[in-house]
Amino acid sequence: MRLVLFKIMAITFVSAILNPLFGQEVSGQINDSSNTGISEVVILFDGQRLSKTNIDGTFTLPEGYKFPLKVELSHPSFSDRVVILSEGNTVFTLKYLDKSENLEEVIVSSTYQKESNVIIPTSKVASKKLEEYSPVNLVSAINEIPGVYIQSGAINTNRIVIRGVGSRTLYGTNKIRAYFNGIPVTNGAGETSIDAFDPEDIDNIEIVKGPKATQYGTNLGGTLMLNSKQAGEGETYLKNSFTLGSFGLIKNNISVATASKKLSFNINFDHLESDGFRENSDYNRNTVLFTSNYEINSKNEIGVLINYIDYFAQIPSSIGQTAMAEDPTQAAFTWGAAQGYEDNKQVLTGLNYTHRFSDEFSNTTSFFYSYIDHYEPRPFNILDEYTYGYGARTLFAKDFTFLKNSANLSFGSEFYIDQYNWKTSENLYQSNNGNGSLEGQLLSDNRENRDNLNVFATITLPITKRLKAQLGLNVNKTSYSFVDEFNVGENNKDADRSFDPILAPNLNLVYQFTNFLSVYANVSRGFNYPSIEETLTPEGLINPDLGPETGFNYELGSEAFLFNRKLKVHLSAYLLDINNLLVADRVGEDQYIGRNAGKTEQKGIELSVLYRQAFSNGFSFSPYVNAEISNNRFIDFVDGNADYSGNKLTGVPGFKVNGGIHFGFKNFGLSTNFIHIGEVPMDDANTIYSDEYTVFNAKLSYRNQITKHLFIEVNAGVNNFMDETYASSILINAIGFGNSEPRYYYPGMPRNWFGGLKIGYTL
Repeated sequence: MRLVLFKIMAITFVSAILNPLFGQEVSGQINDSSNTGISEVVILFDGQRLSKTNIDGTFTLPEGYKFPLKVELSHPSFSDRVVILSEGNTVFTLKYLDKSENLEEVIVSSTYQKESNVIIPTSKVASKKLEEYSPVNLVSAINEIPGVYIQSGAINTNRIVIRGVGSRTLYGTNKIRAYFNGIPVTNGAGETSIDAFDPEDIDNIEIVKGPKATQYGTNLGGTLMLNSKQAGEGETYLKNSFTLGSFGLIKNNISVATASKKLSFNINFDHLESDGFRENSDYNRNTVLFTSNYEINSKNEIGVLINYIDYFAQIPSSIGQTAMAEDPTQAAFTWGAAQGYEDNKQVLTGLNYTHRFSDEFSNTTSFFYSYIDHYEPRPFNILDEYTYGYGARTLFAKDFTFLKNSANLSFGSEFYIDQYNWKTSENLYQSNNGNGSLEGQLLSDNRENRDNLNVFATITLPITKRLKAQLGLNVNKTSYSFVDEFNVGENNKDADRSFDPILAPNLNLVYQFTNFLSVYANVSRGFNYPSIEETLTPEGLINPDLGPETGFNYELGSEAFLFNRKLKVHLSAYLLDINNLLVADRVGEDQYIGRNAGKTEQKGIELSVLYRQAFSNGFSFSPYVNAEISNNRFIDFVDGNADYSGNKLTGVPGFKVNGGIHFGFKNFGLSTNFIHIGEVPMDDANTIYSDEYTVFNAKLSYRNQITKHLFIEVNAGVNNFMDETYASSILINAIGFGNSEPRYYYPGMPRNWFGGLKIGYTL
């Protein structure tokens, strides 16, 4: 891998020297929406400052650049904008920071829907924020969002909790819906995994908290929308990012991309390997991502997505309190003895087609296919499974006039069908002479067919010049069938389960008091279906009485901009009432069944504060803080003879705060950040809590434009530099078997470092 990197460096360096530079001096003008020139706008090319506007909003570029030239326009009080400079296209307009500040702005029919199009504020994580952390995973950056908490047991073991929803899922995430480039990555059982997506391939992530994104599912937890990086029109580049770090970390990412007016494509390859800091925690992953779009003519466009992931991950699993205190690097005894691991290969493909009937009316239709092959030796059995799924999604968008203002109607449907095939076998690791897992006799052989249909419509109406309303409706129909391929006769457990249709309405309101202050409100209904495994009884039969969780979300919030828009404050309060809460009861070692337990009330307050300040000498700083206080409780929860009504919801911290400061000076950047997690109840009786903890991180980078086409960046960082011992994830309601302690804890990583080199060549 190092030899490949050195070859790339040599090729790009020689190419940069030999490539002649042609160009001419170009000047331009940058205005606001009232055509007034904006001063202090920085013009950036590949992160390097080329020029800055004067008091009249004009700028001049130095000679020697070849046009057309893709640059970024940046100002702390306005939204950043990427533009193409040419001789005849040098007057540009910048808008104030957020689209919610201008009610005259409407949702426009787009060529490919990659945003939720919710009119009230949603949370977004841009690639710049991802670059402030280690390039290994997405967890740290997403955890900055108030109301969102990802518990991370390992690179491949994450559980996403949004406003308390999903906290009772024992492994993985299954109460949100996620999309990658507009293609669903949530399977037919509602399970979502984002661990394998490479942060260096991601351009942005939008997080909708609660069931507000009508056209992208109405799960109670919310929706995640991940979008990959794309080359801009007129841009061609080759980039390589190489990272080394603690515990045998090696990561290499190569990106090749080009885009013209008609055709664009991106190819990304990523390799990641790590020894892990715990026993039995090796990790090795390779991913390939290909995206392409082709404009047939002004009315028709097609796009392709292919994402392949292949990873091998050993599993150290959770440990007990004594092991956590004495040596958190150890694996759970049985998992270490079995040398448990997962071997996973998955493919996601999508084809989208956009047709514009007119400037105001368009349709985007996508077809997609996914395949996952998973093999996992566990102490209690060996799981061998594969899943393939396919589906289609169509979305019509129509702009029209309402009360002399622009409005929008969107409607469509999405269906997803998948088949899950799984077998379990005996694990004879105890008689394998210390060589780990050994497959024995077949224990089960099953097939599940899962169908999911969503039909949706959303209308956005400017009621007055300051008041905008958005009304949506989602109708869902889900059914399962279970086929027992192992047992015959009266022991056969074939069964079908078809749930009644669920209607999920949604209302968003936003009112703009001034250009600096807006308020909003939301009322929405959502649901979460149980997986087919949760519907099974201990005897392996489908429980016909187990139904979906349903609930209503109520939210009020406000955004304010102060000090010439350098300070942004976002405050919100929510109440989420959930009925028929799905809980998992343990029936054996790492084996669970589901049931509807009762009712919860989840409420909280979230605050985000961000300040941006830039100076004429090239120095800038941007402090921020995000905080949440929540009160999540069981309203009605009786488990056998135990009444947990009134207790705190298990697995949710009552307090989370994070913040940091990003400093910039010319070519240097320094990001410092911290996250503090309050104590978490680990059992339904609230008799045991995890300890609160605080983790600090920092990253320093230097970037330089060697030539007009070649840039380099050197970076180094330290995670958990105070070397805090903490549980980065917990297993709720753990039970000890025999004389063993309950295994509640997944230890967080101790102090670790990383360093990287990035090289990019742009034509």
